[in-house]
Amino acid sequence: MAAGAPRIFVSHLSGVAVFDPAGDQVGRVRDLVVMLRMGQRPPRLLGLVVELATRRRIFLPMTRVTAIQSGQVITTGVLNVRRFEQRPTERLVFGELLDRRVTLTETGEEVTVLDLSVHQLPARREWEIDRVFVRKGRKGSAFRRAKGEALTVEWTAVTGFSLEEQGQGAESLLATFEQLRPADLANVLHHLSPKRRAEVAAALDDDRLADVLEELPEDDQIEILGKLKQERAADVLEAMDPDDAADLLGELPTDEQERLLSLMQPGDAADMRRLMSYEDRTAGGLMTTEPIVLRPDATVADALARVRNPDLSPALAAQVYVCRPPDETPTGKYLGTVHFQRLLREPPPTLVSSIVDSDLQPLDPDADLPAIAGFFATYDMVAAPVVDEAGSLLGAVTVDDVLDHMLPEDWRETEFHLDEEEVATDGS
Repeated sequence: MAAGAPRIFVSHLSGVAVFDPAGDQVGRVRDLVVMLRMGQRPPRLLGLVVELATRRRIFLPMTRVTAIQSGQVITTGVLNVRRFEQRPTERLVFGELLDRRVTLTETGEEVTVLDLSVHQLPARREWEIDRVFVRKGRKGSAFRRAKGEALTVEWTAVTGFSLEEQGQGAESLLATFEQLRPADLANVLHHLSPKRRAEVAAALDDDRLADVLEELPEDDQIEILGKLKQERAADVLEAMDPDDAADLLGELPTDEQERLLSLMQPGDAADMRRLMSYEDRTAGGLMTTEPIVLRPDATVADALARVRNPDLSPALAAQVYVCRPPDETPTGKYLGTVHFQRLLREPPPTLVSSIVDSDLQPLDPDADLPAIAGFFATYDMVAAPVVDEAGSLLGAVTVDDVLDHMLPEDWRETEFHLDEEEVATDGS
């Protein structure tokens, strides 16, 4: 559902077919998973519970839903088929929120929830519940239909859903820190007791935990990963940037590495193994395997559409790499780079192959850290292609990864930290 599209009432999603990009049905929607928040803030829609043909129920994150239209849900085609397990901070819409008795804030009258509507936030890949369809009067029963006026109100017009603010359960702590950037939340976790750190990590969704793990010191990463169930640990590693996940895997014992790799999607596991084959502090060891790759016949409009992806870091979105097929790394022959500023200056129908910068020499995968830093400083780059002897693009090194390896190991603790008063340390 594109930003600005009409809202969708959740009752219309019950039993809706889910299709992959090729048009093959993969299952049907059986529920929606939301995360409640403190006060009157609307809940986030995290994803869908999808029942496969085998009757197994899996979790489909909203980040992998590309469209909801004409009574069907379209996915990116990448599905994790592990059985869905509800987490402490999650609520099922059909199973827990519908038919619930809540209170109208303005009048204090109790009403019954009949339906909820969801919408996608503008220019973001996040969804929220925004409105509630309720009926006044007593709740009905299996033998008698309730009578009374039905009306649709804003989420903020009712109470009885949101989290209570007293206590210090993981839910309340998560709600308190929800607006923090991953680096700041990582700093909070670092200062929590091991018990509280494990509770919060267990309650975070996979994508959020992956972002936070990337910002934590190595010891904290290993501790948190070790307290997760192995299936979930594999999911979180898949959600991390490939280079960060490979670095973390490389710190684990070999048998544990193999167990986690065997639980990952084959493509993700192959990327991990390839990155782990390079020496630390080399271009191959620092690179991500997921830069923006375009074929020569792609247009400027195609490139700008890829750059707009909100899941990309600013460094990865700064340029695109033009290669012959295949498009996945390792690619076909690397032809050159097109910088974001150049894309903005050209007409949308222009072929990227006609404006490619082929003069800039790419990095060799065995280039060491001083050579990589010198490359960035010489050419004022924020990302650089890594190309092998055969001319295939292997990935891209970004300036943040270079800085991470050039700063002192304890830089997170000595330079950027919150006041101790801001950190909840109870629960030891």
